[in-house]
Amino acid sequence: MATDRDTVLEAAVGVLSRRPTAHLDEIARAAGISRATLHRLFPGREALIREIGLLGLRRFAAALDTAAVEDGDSAAALRRLVDAAVPDASLCAFLAGENQLYDDDSINDLWEVQIARLHALFLRGQQQGVFRIELSAAWLSEAFFDLVAGIGWSIQDGRLAPRDAAFSLAELFLGGALRRSDAPAPPAPLPPAPTPPSHHPAPDRKPDTDTP
Repeated sequence: MATDRDTVLEAAVGVLSRRPTAHLDEIARAAGISRATLHRLFPGREALIREIGLLGLRRFAAALDTAAVEDGDSAAALRRLVDAAVPDASLCAFLAGENQLYDDDSINDLWEVQIARLHALFLRGQQQGVFRIELSAAWLSEAFFDLVAGIGWSIQDGRLAPRDAAFSLAELFLGGALRRSDAPAPPAPLPPAPTPPSHHPAPDRKPDTDTP
């Protein structure tokens, strides 16, 4: 029977999220395959980690598509995105936490495409009067993804039940992101810094000839 690559990658995430330095033998056992089969699928640890990153990006892109984030009311779109993204929160956690992925240009390019779609959702929501305008759309995008990643870590560590994950994420994020009539005003810009005193030597003063 053919081995399903995505199933192996998901098993690898479960191991590496708890033990980042786990040996490939341990990952193979968790996936129910031999070390030789794992190596045939992914020739080395770096290749395995890269494929996990690509899977995470594909799943997040699919969640954006499923949620139809470009359509309709932005708050409703965000709730749809929560429901679509939470099942793969562990992959988002891996994307956020694996340093090796930050050095991969192709991973970074794909990430920029997905985060741009998220940014556009929040920007549209601000224009619709749904999301707070004193928080930048770029920051809301990063904060949302990091919260999805946090859900993944919390589920893995047993701090959050999977059945509570979507509700917890939506309520926590929207509780801070939705625009309110009593929202504080954006902070005033800081006053310019005072000009530092000059360190040039003072000019020589002529003697006061009127002094007796």
